Amino acid sequence: MDAVEHFVEQWRAEAPEIDVTPMATIGRLSRLAQLVQARIDSVFEELGLQSWEFDVLASLTRQGAPYALTAGDLERQMMISSGTTTHRIGRLEQRGYVTRTRDEDDGRVVWVTLTDAGRAACLEAYPVHLENERRILELLSDDDREMLTTGLRALGVALRDEPPTPRTPAQRR
Repeated sequence: MDAVEHFVEQWRAEAPEIDVTPMATIGRLSRLAQLVQARIDSVFEELGLQSWEFDVLASLTRQGAPYALTAGDLERQMMISSGTTTHRIGRLEQRGYVTRTRDEDDGRVVWVTLTDAGRAACLEAYPVHLENERRILELLSDDDREMLTTGLRALGVALRDEPPTPRTPAQRR
């Protein structure tokens, strides 16, 4: 019995008239996300990064040269608020991992560009991060991993989780 099954059984005993079956799935998604995040965070800590720092660096790196996105595009990709985005960009700028520039045509738009140091930090952390994720998933059988991926993909489609379409630096003009 895992923790969520225990909670479900407690609810069934306390309020048997209420259908608690959604908790068996959503509760697990939430709880397991926290458990996985703790394992991810510990590896990034060993690398001198926080997971949110890697998320920003990875978002910029995977864009390809010139490794730039608007602050708004970063916000949408990482599903965070504009205030959080501004704070994160500022912290990464202090570390020398990104630079900020105002758009020449629209001063309200801020471009965030990865520095060489930021790209190097990302590319150093990336294989270590993937190996950590691999170790986590190896706790499951091949069939269970495939079923989990299939189910999560289906839920993503149902929730309309579509890839973001960022502005490109060429669209500055």
